[in-house]
Amino acid sequence: MPETDERIVVDPGAILPFDRGSGVITLPYVGAWNSTTTTVTTGVTIFAPGTAIPLHTHNVEETVLVLSGEASVTIGEERLEVSTGWATWVSAGVPHAFANRGAGELRIYWVYGGRRVTRTICATGETVEHLSSGDRRAARVDG
Repeated sequence: MPETDERIVVDPGAILPFDRGSGVITLPYVGAWNSTTTTVTTGVTIFAPGTAIPLHTHNVEETVLVLSGEASVTIGEERLEVSTGWATWVSAGVPHAFANRGAGELRIYWVYGGRRVTRTICATGETVEHLSSGDRRAARVDG
């Protein structure tokens, strides 16, 4: 029988925000770093108006749900303008990007299908571990 982990109950008031700089903040909820048997990593990223995470890939599949706001989304060769309630998934290795194009905050809920998630920034080829200090450079303010 597989190892069973203690259930993690998330108190949103107790979550330490991961400030990516430039107005993009991530709130990790359940992460594969919590145990050896967890197979998903989830959280919410909050984008201030005019901010973005540039074109990047992950080593695992990602699903996203726009909780609130308006976004420009690039997935592979496709560019979409989306808003609250839009959801999709992105296969591992497919370039994608999110930018807040609205006047208010953009909140995206994400789930990665795996542990030891990495992000590779397409422009530089740099690969960093998800939510590591190197991952903080993944955000920028759009010009």
